Amino acid sequence: MIMYMLYSFMIINLSIKYKLNSYKDLISLVSSGFLSKIIDILTSFFMISGAAIILAGSGALLHQYFGISKWIGIVLMAAISLIILFRNTKGLIEINSFIVPSLLIVIITIFILYIFFSGHAINISHIKSIPYNKNYWLLSSLVYASFNILSFSGVLVPFSHEIKRKKYLIIGTAIGALGLTVLSFMLNFMLLMNMPYIFNYDIPLLYIVSRFGKVIQILLLGIIWLEMFSTEVSDIYSVSKTLEQSFSISYNRAVMYILALAIPISQIGFKKLINFLYPAFGIISFIFLIQCIIFYKKNY
Repeated sequence: MIMYMLYSFMIINLSIKYKLNSYKDLISLVSSGFLSKIIDILTSFFMISGAAIILAGSGALLHQYFGISKWIGIVLMAAISLIILFRNTKGLIEINSFIVPSLLIVIITIFILYIFFSGHAINISHIKSIPYNKNYWLLSSLVYASFNILSFSGVLVPFSHEIKRKKYLIIGTAIGALGLTVLSFMLNFMLLMNMPYIFNYDIPLLYIVSRFGKVIQILLLGIIWLEMFSTEVSDIYSVSKTLEQSFSISYNRAVMYILALAIPISQIGFKKLINFLYPAFGIISFIFLIQCIIFYKKNY
């Protein structure tokens, strides 16, 4: 949460001061020379791959729980993404204005139900006795936060350019960081309380809510899909804004190019893509954030 807040404020301040338009501008400003080009290329690659991962995940999710063809899930996600992305920044704001409150309501409801029905099973001594296999929690936290920060910079930089009120941007990112932290606590608490059974499921939260009936399960499935959709449009939006600026092609055409590229990449498979790309991008992002701090201290 602290990293999200601090880096969001830094990115907003740098974007406004130097009139940045895309994550490419931010990378070029903060990093220099050959390393800047490498980070820029890899960030674009990871965002396009991220869009492919979400398409694959949409196909896998609908296939696993409804038995329909993976292609239906992929085409559905791509088609709706195209409609929203053609509305540019306005479309991104509109969809997240619906998805974020929905996510909060559903996860908080599930957490309250879990606490209510678990009763005496929840206590400090039980939580302390849960085995763990993660010794480098601080490093994992830094890499995970870095991954997300460089990812959302692709949206935050253009927003800082288009939304002129700095105060609203600061308040929005602070509330977002706090909300994400609270949700993460709720989700991780429920996962910890269901160790080691959760390791038998691709989406362990669905196993946890199965005791609350089909309606809650379907609501959760819907929220998972919507969150995937939010990431999909954010990734494509970020790269499209960069392509628009770098190669002087229209934003809408850039959106279509990226989707056309992401669909065949999605055929590699959800698990294969995510297992390699996410940790690698996290490490690159962590290096970039160190550069970001050094640049900010010297120049702002």
